[in-house]
Amino acid sequence: MAIEAVIWDFGGVFTTSPFEAFARFEAQRGLPENFIRRVNATNPDTNAWALFERSEIDAPAFDARFLEESARLGHPLAGAEVLPLLSGDIRPRVVAALKTCKACFRVGCITNNVVTGHGAGMSGSADKAAAVARIIAEFEVVLESSKVGVRKPDPRIYQMMCEALGVAPENCVYLDDLGVNCKPAAALGMTAIKVATEDQALADLAAATGLAF
Repeated sequence: MAIEAVIWDFGGVFTTSPFEAFARFEAQRGLPENFIRRVNATNPDTNAWALFERSEIDAPAFDARFLEESARLGHPLAGAEVLPLLSGDIRPRVVAALKTCKACFRVGCITNNVVTGHGAGMSGSADKAAAVARIIAEFEVVLESSKVGVRKPDPRIYQMMCEALGVAPENCVYLDDLGVNCKPAAALGMTAIKVATEDQALADLAAATGLAF
């Protein structure tokens, strides 16, 4: 089928992965490798991270719940210490690829995030926030888990995007840095691209769309 839309994740795609910041923090604090990811992967539909991304709890509740969950795994860590790690550096080549795609296809963004200023790709700095806002403004449709109350990998949020763009899943390319989020997109019929590196993502996107980046 012909490609009609390119749908993007934000953090880890337009910005460097927060997992890199997690790894640096864990090394500095003497925590086990991938500990923060392990906390987030435990009870993934009902844990502090999931509840916060669906706006079912506020920041203080997230802070306390994350502390409890990490303590149960042997290393108490307050949620407030994790949130600043979510901000990554913007990837200008990926932003340029978005604009190239926008000239030929519909474009949308599905992002799991939390309240403004704490989402993946967000930052406390005014300059970073302004840069993120400029990228977000390029999309026709943006679905934020904290606003719609549904988060990836729930298939409903991908279906919501297709309905909003007026396209069938099989006519879409989807990019995300998490394999668990790519699986439901692929199951719906999308061409799913797992973003491991910037070069790899752009090469795979070029192959899927026929465009040059």
